[in-house]
Amino acid sequence: MSNDSQYLQSVLHSDIPLTREMGMEVIDWQAHTLRLKLPLAPNVNHKSTMFGGSLYCGAVLVGWGWLHLRLRELGIDDGHIVIQEGQISYPLPVTGAAVARCPAPDEKTWERFLTMYQRRGRARLTLETVVSNEGSDEPAVTFSGQYVLHR
Repeated sequence: MSNDSQYLQSVLHSDIPLTREMGMEVIDWQAHTLRLKLPLAPNVNHKSTMFGGSLYCGAVLVGWGWLHLRLRELGIDDGHIVIQEGQISYPLPVTGAAVARCPAPDEKTWERFLTMYQRRGRARLTLETVVSNEGSDEPAVTFSGQYVLHR
């Protein structure tokens, strides 16, 4: 596990205790894509598939973690990240472990976000995240979240 991954996992587990109970692990942070893993056992529902609320947490937190790591790389550590709004869809059940993934937004959007934050101390960024069954690329969950960074 890279230093960034270890760092983020300790932040998640200490700042958001629920992530410990869920067994959330940081898989990797590569090429500005973050991946998290959720085991089935602590997140199971009455149908032996993954609980929708756990999937929602995974989808939200992979975006939160993405933004946290990206800002840290740039040495921006004076802000608080909150989720303001989210749209979620559950096209497939998750029958085993889940992998949540957040790729980078396009460069123009990112630059605009940073400029706004530096100018106003508050900015909003939409991140698209996906959760899949481990070993599959097919989306089991698609999520679009509006994250706010404020001083």
